[in-house]
Amino acid sequence: MGTRLLEREGGTAGDGAGAVAAETPAADGAGIVTCDRTGAPLPYPMPEIVLRIRDEYDWDSVLPPRAGTLRWRIERRLKRAIDVVVSLVGLIVLAPVLVLIALIVRLTSEGPIFYPWRVLGERARPFVGYKFRTMVPNADALKRELLARNQMTGPVFKMRDDPRVTPVGRWLRKFSLDELPQLWSVLKGDMSLVGPRPPSAEEFAAFKPWQHGKLAVIPGITCLWQVQGRSEIADFDQWASLDLEYIRNWSLWLDLKILLKTIPVVIAGKGAY
Repeated sequence: MGTRLLEREGGTAGDGAGAVAAETPAADGAGIVTCDRTGAPLPYPMPEIVLRIRDEYDWDSVLPPRAGTLRWRIERRLKRAIDVVVSLVGLIVLAPVLVLIALIVRLTSEGPIFYPWRVLGERARPFVGYKFRTMVPNADALKRELLARNQMTGPVFKMRDDPRVTPVGRWLRKFSLDELPQLWSVLKGDMSLVGPRPPSAEEFAAFKPWQHGKLAVIPGITCLWQVQGRSEIADFDQWASLDLEYIRNWSLWLDLKILLKTIPVVIAGKGAY
């Protein structure tokens, strides 16, 4: 993908224990690493503490007792099959809409069409997803000046009437159209249609220990947080609690109910900014 298509954009993006036997990856003076403990390059630089948490955390302790059963494994495979079919069909059917949005973004503001969404997936595995750009190109630099106006308690930045958002971007965000490219991440297996929202590495590093458990499963485009208030929920503890509730009670039926509830929420633009 060309360099003009991509640019980084600001914003959002059981207590485990164990031993780490691998060597600590090389880090710079700020504790930022570019490779994992095996020496394999990471898709983007991240705080070294993220790798330590990833290796030390008891991820299985977050899953429900039935996670080790054959029925669970079959249902998880069915979930993946549904993700593949729906995301593939969605990308094909929505192709004209995606092209139209891309043209609108490109023609109405300076900067690239997409920005790389650098986040963490299942068990804190880093990946790069994509969204339509909804902010000005220097959004990251401006974010530092706006931190005092954060309306979300905790490590996630949320701000109503964010001045970095472009006029078209505000409309795209209201109806979640900026997130349509995430269907590609679902098709690849980095995300699911339903699951806890993936955090950035910096956000994850600032989580409370119990909040890390929200990444015990594959993250998703929508989940309980989106259908029970979205950005109107200003306490990240509540957001993380909803994600853990989803993991404990997961079933294909719960996924279906969340997807059906997501439709009217998106159409109404409820809690989106």
